[in-house]
Amino acid sequence: MTEGYQIKALLFDVFGTVVDWRSGIIRELSDWGRDSHVVADWPAIADGWRGLYQPAMERIRAGNRGFVRLDILHEENLCDIFVQHGLNAPTGDDLHRLVTAWHRLDPWPDVVSGLTRLKDKFIIAPCSNGNIALMTNMAKRADLPWDVVLGAEVAQAYKPHPQAYLGSADALGLKPEECMMVAAHLDDLDAAAELGFATAYVPRPDEQGKGAGAATAAKGSVDHVADDFNKLADEMGC
Repeated sequence: MTEGYQIKALLFDVFGTVVDWRSGIIRELSDWGRDSHVVADWPAIADGWRGLYQPAMERIRAGNRGFVRLDILHEENLCDIFVQHGLNAPTGDDLHRLVTAWHRLDPWPDVVSGLTRLKDKFIIAPCSNGNIALMTNMAKRADLPWDVVLGAEVAQAYKPHPQAYLGSADALGLKPEECMMVAAHLDDLDAAAELGFATAYVPRPDEQGKGAGAATAAKGSVDHVADDFNKLADEMGC
């Protein structure tokens, strides 16, 4: 799909691929619950909060709602999942603290070293559904060495809408064939590949919980498969 083109940029999915969202959100919810004297099944609430992610974005992708940044969707979804679990929806400082938990997620152990190696040869950037403030705060906290922050807010579209990928490539002045999408989710890679992007699959078997497993890429369905970002750097000659 990229014959005749040199890859110049690697674009990364973030939630699940770069950062361990589930452990971080469970930690933040649990800490808040302890501080606020609220008892709940925090892993179930974390999973439920994440479960509302795609349906909220789909209303925007389908044209039933104008584009709003992910922090707003996270806020609305958090209130909904609290009510579903019989809890009062948080407000004020509590609401802000929990919504911005997504800004404070930890990277997988291989990420910073792998990204640093890849950065020597390629432009590296998130192509995420996360908004610019979220991605920037996350990067500052976790030492993620991005060259630039791209994704939904830049493109005004949520993945897997084509504009989310095409707008990111265009922002770099590059053709899709000059970009590689890196993700732990095969549907993300399939959507990018349809537009001419090269693809790299980095499975994260613990994304949904310890030992929950990851999908296996069909032979020939992606350009690269690597166990982690350092293995990807090896494959890319970094």
